[in-house]
Amino acid sequence: MNAAAIQQELMASAACPPFVMVGIHANERRMQEYGTIQQADYAGRGKLAPQHARFVVEELLPYLQQHYPMESTAAQTTIAGFSLGGLAAFDLAWHYPQHFGRTGVFSGALWWRSRAFSAADPDGHRILHTQVAKAKRVPALRFWFQTGTLDETDDRNHNGIIDSIDDTLDLIQALETKGYHPVKDLQYLEITGGRHEPATWAVALPHFLRWALGKQP
Repeated sequence: MNAAAIQQELMASAACPPFVMVGIHANERRMQEYGTIQQADYAGRGKLAPQHARFVVEELLPYLQQHYPMESTAAQTTIAGFSLGGLAAFDLAWHYPQHFGRTGVFSGALWWRSRAFSAADPDGHRILHTQVAKAKRVPALRFWFQTGTLDETDDRNHNGIIDSIDDTLDLIQALETKGYHPVKDLQYLEITGGRHEPATWAVALPHFLRWALGKQP
């Protein structure tokens, strides 16, 4: 994916105003650094998610705001991620709405669980879904989700819908139950034939950036 080329094309066509786009390098510790802040998953993955979150909000954002011409308000700051990065992006925005006003989740790893899979409760114990359902107060956020119909083949509850789509639609439903508006606050893009890979996310990225920053497609 050539994200810089997508950015330049959107700005050149005036589809989006000038904006700063920053990517965080992931290394072999990504399974520990990306995750949910309040808890690791049932297998102990994501143990470094709190430290990663503090790096983003306490070190990276201040550095960017000091060295680049960018807004410091949550309304002008968006965080997004692919796959496990999408899980982390949602969780970061949820816990730090004073820094992020919008979040994008591309093929998010929303299956992240507090307990191992059980056929008796195939959709149970998903951490983000539980987090949203139990929230007493909901942050002022807007959410954008993308899946591909070929993201995977697993269908743990045997309902004819792959898990990545099920997990995404279930999370959207949980957000709607908490009062988020299905159009104003929530957007969903499903790409027919889309796979769990950068080529599909490159197709989705201009749609997301127009939603987040500029004119709607």
